[in-house]
Amino acid sequence: MKLDAFFREYPKVAIAFSGGVDSAYLLYEAKRHAKQVRAYYVKSVFQPQFELKDAVRLAEELGIFMRILPVDVLSCDAIAANSADRCYHCKKRIFEAIGKAAEEDNFSVLLDGTNASDDASDRPGMRAIQELSVLSPLRECGLEKGEIRIRSEKAGLFTWNKPAYACLATRIPTGEPITQEKLQSTEAAEDYLFSLGFTNFRVRRMGNAARLQVPATQVEKVTRNRERIMKELKQYYSAVLLDLEVRE
Repeated sequence: MKLDAFFREYPKVAIAFSGGVDSAYLLYEAKRHAKQVRAYYVKSVFQPQFELKDAVRLAEELGIFMRILPVDVLSCDAIAANSADRCYHCKKRIFEAIGKAAEEDNFSVLLDGTNASDDASDRPGMRAIQELSVLSPLRECGLEKGEIRIRSEKAGLFTWNKPAYACLATRIPTGEPITQEKLQSTEAAEDYLFSLGFTNFRVRRMGNAARLQVPATQVEKVTRNRERIMKELKQYYSAVLLDLEVRE
């Protein structure tokens, strides 16, 4: 199946929109082929502010109304406890909120940006999507991440080369309770590294220390900026460590 055929079958759709590469491209294609489309962005402590800004920008550029839904994910004990199935509970809570809002707006078909490259067996949140009957047209149409980036660039979407960015909760080790303070520290630390020009990195929590994971090409940049990074990040962490097992 091709996307135009998908939207002929489902001409009125609600889209769970994160501001990332996949959901951005899905929103673009829905704008082209669906008769009615609305975007829904869930705002929680797990999403950094720049993701919301990107989502707002793209929705405005495409001329699609986007509804922002505040969701208190930490009020759910199963999520805050950060167990191995946290992603399942979080995804379920998020999509239940989107589904409810979409139903209020008279949209009965809910889509997400899962693509054909995503490994369903390695993503607990996929189970929640399946349970809630969320459709994934990019996956159904066999579109993988590389192809989506190519098509996004041709379409002029600024998200085409946006790095993958997992939610802030992934920086906290499984089994360690998640708090708003820990998430805010992570976001502040990563925002600072972004401001220095770092890309495709993570600031992971290890006890009270920050463990920096950067690509091999940026290790030297860390050492050049060592004092600045230490000064900034030690506002939030007891120590700052560089992980020599670099990110690919």
